[in-house]
Amino acid sequence: MDYIISPVATEKTMLNGQKENKLTFIVAREAKKADVAREVEDKFSVKVTKVNILRTKRGKKAIVTLDQSYNAEEIGERIGIY
Repeated sequence: MDYIISPVATEKTMLNGQKENKLTFIVAREAKKADVAREVEDKFSVKVTKVNILRTKRGKKAIVTLDQSYNAEEIGERIGIY
């Protein structure tokens, strides 16, 4: 099942990508941290070190921290948010 619905491209998420090596996605309501981590690793060929999930009125948001050997900006460019 696809848990990632879309990437989030705001000024704050762009700064998180540059400074903290994090990407933010809107995810399905039934998504768990392990599901999101696995899907990001499979889709983008990266290593995920941490996943935080926020529940909002509009659904769930996942903030994914990438391993330092990968660059969040580069991944963001590949998926079209930078």
